[in-house]
Amino acid sequence: MHIRTEAVRFTLFSLFNPSVNLYLVSRFSWEMSMLKNSKSSYGWVAILVHWLMALGVFGLFGLGVYMVELTYYDAWYKGSLDLHKSVGITLAALLLFRFGWRLLGTQPEPVAGNSKAMNRVAHSVHKLIYLALIVIVTSGYLISTADGRAIEVFNLFAVPAIPESVANQEDIAGKIHFYAAYGLIAVVVLHAFGALKHHFIDKDKTLIRMIKPLKDD
Repeated sequence: MHIRTEAVRFTLFSLFNPSVNLYLVSRFSWEMSMLKNSKSSYGWVAILVHWLMALGVFGLFGLGVYMVELTYYDAWYKGSLDLHKSVGITLAALLLFRFGWRLLGTQPEPVAGNSKAMNRVAHSVHKLIYLALIVIVTSGYLISTADGRAIEVFNLFAVPAIPESVANQEDIAGKIHFYAAYGLIAVVVLHAFGALKHHFIDKDKTLIRMIKPLKDD
């Protein structure tokens, strides 16, 4: 009872004390600003989407390598295929969201100290990653819908197939999907090594700002 009374007193004190209200408002505003990108750092939304997509890419790649070793009669053949499709559609949705967030929001400026050549290389690597992701999710969709059936996503909803298909669509899209996936992993590994170089050799904030939001300098 005593604790409850003290809690009520503190709440009333907070409501009618201008300094406390100002602090709470400023604190809330700061936390909300951390969701969005700033000129010097990525916000929590971009960071979360980045790492979810990274997890999805490596998870799908590993699952894909595992799947090609299965036969039709293996116990988890259909389950692994359904999971691969569902996570793939989720990755495609995250990619679309990331494009929208990038288009509508602020993009952090390159870290101070990087040469123009280094910034151009990093920009090119990012473009290759986006291009590979677009090719992979598109070819994956064409593989999955080649027979005219929709893609069931975690048994929650279905993504319909396009009305028309081309001859050998599954085989053609499959080859593109295969090479694009290995190409993506190669570029992502290069991207990861670059981030580690920035952190351990250059000792700048390139990697840190993709782990947690930083205040503008």
